[in-house]
Amino acid sequence: MSNTVAELDIRPMSRSALGEGLSRMDKTQKTRLGLGALALVAIALALFFMGQQPDWRVLYTNLGDKDGGAIVAQLTQMNVPYKHSEGGGSIMVPADKVHDTRLRLASLGLPKGTVNGFELMEANRFGMTQFQERLTFQRGLEGELTRSIQSLSSVQTARIHLALPNQNGFFREQQKPSASVLLTLHPGRTLDKAQVAGIVHLVASSVPEMNPKAVSIVDDAGNLLSSTPEGQSQGADTQKLQYTQQIEQMYTRRILDMIEPLVGEGNVKAQVSADVDFSLVESTSELHKPNQSAEAGAVRSQQIVEDGSPAAALPAGVPGATTNQPPTTGSAPINGEAAALGAAGAADKAASTRRQSLINYEVDKTVKVVREASGTVRRLSAAVVVNHRSSTDRGGKETTAAIPPEQLEQMTALVRETIGFNKERGDSVNVVNAVFNVSKAPEEVAVAWWRQPENMELARGLAWPLGMVGMGLLVLLGMVRPGLKLMKAPALPPAEAKLNAMVNDQPERPGLPMPSNTSNEATPETRRLTDAKRLALENPMAVANIVKGWVNGEAPA
Repeated sequence: MSNTVAELDIRPMSRSALGEGLSRMDKTQKTRLGLGALALVAIALALFFMGQQPDWRVLYTNLGDKDGGAIVAQLTQMNVPYKHSEGGGSIMVPADKVHDTRLRLASLGLPKGTVNGFELMEANRFGMTQFQERLTFQRGLEGELTRSIQSLSSVQTARIHLALPNQNGFFREQQKPSASVLLTLHPGRTLDKAQVAGIVHLVASSVPEMNPKAVSIVDDAGNLLSSTPEGQSQGADTQKLQYTQQIEQMYTRRILDMIEPLVGEGNVKAQVSADVDFSLVESTSELHKPNQSAEAGAVRSQQIVEDGSPAAALPAGVPGATTNQPPTTGSAPINGEAAALGAAGAADKAASTRRQSLINYEVDKTVKVVREASGTVRRLSAAVVVNHRSSTDRGGKETTAAIPPEQLEQMTALVRETIGFNKERGDSVNVVNAVFNVSKAPEEVAVAWWRQPENMELARGLAWPLGMVGMGLLVLLGMVRPGLKLMKAPALPPAEAKLNAMVNDQPERPGLPMPSNTSNEATPETRRLTDAKRLALENPMAVANIVKGWVNGEAPA
């Protein structure tokens, strides 16, 4: 028996071989091969175009014409590709630029949102009821007020709710309208009292018979910005409470900044309570100094009055006729004493004189007006709790110990100096050392890897390409490959085809007695039969030639 093995031809098929292969295929096989080839081409084109086009995601939806135009213009300036969805209700950009584009547009204040005003009245339809007309007017008025308030530089968005009661002439007391305004401010901006009052009067003036006290303004954090005099008189002023909280937070932060470096972060808790006096006190005092001497005093005015007149001559001498005579010529004796002056000479020289002097001095006067500022701290109370010290030994065991009293007293002194302790004011400081009861944080539940957001996003991104590749493999292996095998396989002669059928098929044979050899060793007949089967499977051409020789009666080579 010859062991010659024929070599298989694996060269590419020529046109004649391709035609012969197609001729050996029936109509169904040709149709399957053609459909498989077309499916492979379609899958390849789909993968190619899918790789060329970006993955589009929705940037914004339900945009108005004004905001849509502004966003499209800004995207054009930023060189970001975009497209509209069906109906133009949303704008789509590539998936890798969605978040970056939103942040950049938000920094520019886009989208601003579409607010409809009195243009709603232009869309009145036939058959509209009175209630619908009144509701449309109210919506238009709210939109116009929203536009006006949003024009302020500090206001980002605004929302207004008007309560307009139905006026009826049969009611004795008519209900008054009211309004509520919700403001969203730009980050880092605030509204002062004058601006809040301006918004209140803007809304109240736009609605007939609306009292400014009936307008409430709230920010996006829920803080009431508008306050009425009644609210201030009934309860505590919000600004006073905020001022008190700021003082308490300031002292608490000072204590933590001073004690935390000594005991570690998280090992100290502090609270400060401040008693603040907001009463406004005004006092006036007038002081007078004691009277000073005339030399030291300051003369303000002086008045001197003098009054004088000569006195009339009084009769003198001995009463009688001689006295009434005119005086004679006087003679002075040469020798002798002069005559003494009588009462008449003294009377001639005497006169009536009166003098009055009035001096006014300046009086020292001091007028002092004292106004005590509101918001003074009357008393401070500080409570500080310090955790025990923790230490770890060589074995890794953690132990806690109390802080020594000396160091605790030093911390108390530091707290007193930090808050400006004043004993006369009645301040109190209490520092306590205790063990903190630290609660364990809840353990985070481990999320399965296939549920993690990044893995899910990756799976969604690869699902379409992998699905197309898998479909292409199914088409290739199930439809194209069998056809190609049929085209490459050479035509077998009739004898070889019969031999293959005899080898591959197992015809039914009549039952024969089993050989007497019960051992597992193969007999020579079994080995020859096995070798013949193997040769027929491995080299069917050689076996066919041998069988052909036997049929023709030729001796084997």
